[in-house]
Amino acid sequence: MASTSCNALAEQLLALCLKGEIWPDELLDQLLTPTCSDELFRVVVERLADLFEPRLCDVYADLFSQVIARTIPELKAADLRARYDRIRWPRKFQGDPNQVETVFVLSRVTLGADVAITSVLLDAARQRFPRARIAMVGSPKSWGLFAAGSRIEHAPVSYRRTGSIRERLASWQEMKRLLAAPASIVIDPDSRLTQLGLLPVCKEESYYFFESRAYAAQSDDPLPVLAAAWARDTFGIEDAAPWIAPAPAESIKVHGRPFVTMSFGVGENPAKRIADPFEAELVGHVAKSGAHILIDEGAGGEEAERVQRAIAKSGASPKRVRTFRGSFAAFASAIARSDRYIGYDSAGQHVAAACGIPLLSIFAGFPSPRFFARWRPWGKGKIDVICMKEQTPGELLQQADALLNL
Repeated sequence: MASTSCNALAEQLLALCLKGEIWPDELLDQLLTPTCSDELFRVVVERLADLFEPRLCDVYADLFSQVIARTIPELKAADLRARYDRIRWPRKFQGDPNQVETVFVLSRVTLGADVAITSVLLDAARQRFPRARIAMVGSPKSWGLFAAGSRIEHAPVSYRRTGSIRERLASWQEMKRLLAAPASIVIDPDSRLTQLGLLPVCKEESYYFFESRAYAAQSDDPLPVLAAAWARDTFGIEDAAPWIAPAPAESIKVHGRPFVTMSFGVGENPAKRIADPFEAELVGHVAKSGAHILIDEGAGGEEAERVQRAIAKSGASPKRVRTFRGSFAAFASAIARSDRYIGYDSAGQHVAAACGIPLLSIFAGFPSPRFFARWRPWGKGKIDVICMKEQTPGELLQQADALLNL
């Protein structure tokens, strides 16, 4: 089946979901094939989550409980749905924190979400359970952002962000074994590891679920603020906040001040980009201010090519602009030592906000006003955010010029 056909099927399913209508079994069966599973996630699942509408949490639970049950026969859709309705509501921890030996905090899988949300819950866990080992469950890449943090251990679990449904759910049995440790609790920040709370990974009484898509639905607070409020409601911790503590990595020298870190990463979502020549002109403006610039090349490929093209067209002196290719944790360390961070809506903005580094975040291509409200960076430092709405790239650059004042 051609990928365009898969995309059309996914758009059809999404339309039914948004209207609250029942989808045909045949349509879902077609999208569960290995050929179409990526479109099911990209078009349907991600859209339902990104709109941050409480009613769509129910639609998602109805849909994905069926997806899971058709992939893992031992799980029944009705049981998954009923469990979700029980665990989705916040409840206060009533036990003795000194009797808890291990607190497992699940990764959100994406780096920006792990800084904006997971780190808040790691902070709350350290405070509420002073004698427990705190284990972050997820990939080495996410763990690298917190590897130097006190009392934070790594519990490796992999998750495939592409591939068939079966491949994406393959870590479930591994997680169940891992999270069965005695005297333990599990904190789930709406993780893709559990398919947003639907996969049962431990006893319900030991499971604490932050449904980030519906919590405080009437508020426009960003996700770090909501995560902190949930930690207060659940664990009685008043001041949980975002943080990072990357492990020592390759040394990135600061050649002069002001030192500006930049990223043009968009998380594989090209809609978040501003059309050329915006990136080149932005680099040129920052370089002309006298700043020393370090731009992340990401994982290479298309992003690295865009970075190199922007530098070449910016007219900036090579003495002013360098690029970085390496682990994101290492680049996060550079952000933490910089005088300012500039980038699109991506992981770097949340790192800068968590570290109190002045930042300029550029939002474009977001699916709803609530998405912007939830994912805008939050922290104690100076934060400027500009949104691509009706402006031209030139007008957007003028806004950036006025805010930067380097």
